[in-house]
Amino acid sequence: MYQYYKGLLIREGTEGIAPELLRGLYEKIGWCGKELPQRQNEKFTEALRNSAWGFTVWDKEELVGMVRVVSDKVMVASVQDLMILPEYRRKGLGSFLISLCLQKLPCGNWSARTTPENYEFYRKCGFSMPDSQNAAMVYDGYMLAGKHKKTCPT
Repeated sequence: MYQYYKGLLIREGTEGIAPELLRGLYEKIGWCGKELPQRQNEKFTEALRNSAWGFTVWDKEELVGMVRVVSDKVMVASVQDLMILPEYRRKGLGSFLISLCLQKLPCGNWSARTTPENYEFYRKCGFSMPDSQNAAMVYDGYMLAGKHKKTCPT
C-alpha cells in the first residue's frame, strides 16, 4: 500500500529496504554511531523481516522516516523504531505513522518504550503512562473500544 502525506510517500511494509538505508537513518538521527560493525546490517535486515508491520516515509528516493511494530497480530503490539529525520519533524508525520499502526490492531493493547522527552507526543497519540515512571507508554485499545462503544472482533 502506498499513500501520500504532505507530499511524502508512505509505504506499508518493510520488504526490500536495504539495511544500509536503515543504518543511515539510525545514524542521521543519532541512534547509533558509524563505529557499528558491518554485521549490524544483518541485524537490521532480521529486525525488519521479523516485524509484524512497518511503514516507511520517502522524500523522492530518500528514506526520511519509519516505524515498525512487533506484534502477535491478535492482542498485543509494541511500537518500535519510530524515527523521523529532524527536518521532517513537527509536521504531524509521527502522529500519522502511529495512527497507521493503531489501525492494524485497533482493539489491541499497545506499548511504546520511549524516553521522557517523548511522553507528551505519545499522550497526544492516545497512549498513557502507567503508575510506574519506568514503564512503557501504553494504549489500551480493547478498553478504549469499550468506552467508545466500538465492537472488537473476537
